[in-house]
Amino acid sequence: MHRTATFPALEDGAPEAELVRRARARDEAALRTIMQANNRRLYRLARGILRSDSEAEDVVQETYVRAFTNLDGFRGESSLSTWLSRIAINEALGRVRSRKPQVELGSVPEATLEAQIIQFPLSSAASDPEKSMAQREIQRVVEHAVDELPDVFRMVFIARVMEGMSMEVTAELLGVKPETVKTRLHRARAMLRENVEKKIGPVVMDAFPFAGRRCERLTEAVLKRLGGA
Repeated sequence: MHRTATFPALEDGAPEAELVRRARARDEAALRTIMQANNRRLYRLARGILRSDSEAEDVVQETYVRAFTNLDGFRGESSLSTWLSRIAINEALGRVRSRKPQVELGSVPEATLEAQIIQFPLSSAASDPEKSMAQREIQRVVEHAVDELPDVFRMVFIARVMEGMSMEVTAELLGVKPETVKTRLHRARAMLRENVEKKIGPVVMDAFPFAGRRCERLTEAVLKRLGGA
């Protein structure tokens, strides 16, 4: 799967090059279009490094300020989305290094371990508060498990699985070989599955709840049948 940031067309369906040209001239519509197309990706990448919502938001803002004031430095050798992503990663890494010594993203030994991430089925939880609560709890468990992955594995997982970047784009972004991306992704999936399975036990104890609307519905149905007996 390979998703790239796609820019909503301006009034004349402007391509990326035209968007960049307009952004250099501080065209508000172009700036807004670029940000809307990249906000989620930059936030996820920054948060993957910092593991802090507020710091990730700060990084995204700083990324755009730096990018939009230095658009002359964008040569089109990679996509605008990749260029912005690299700025966000460097900004986030800079913040980590200012706090404490940190291993570089490219310096962890490779490991090969095949595994599949647990898939959680989606359902229409809007009409069922119990399901909605359970799904939020599962989402929380998965988010924490992702946060606990070592940096190099977490970044590959976010780029490849959460953002759907190709092997080649991920490798370019993180400064490693595509083969390294592949092995780290396998390892990340294995570690994530192990972390989730350890934490999911207390959650599944509350699975298939028989309370709330379900309990009320059954009670009323029984009473109705008894009343007609």
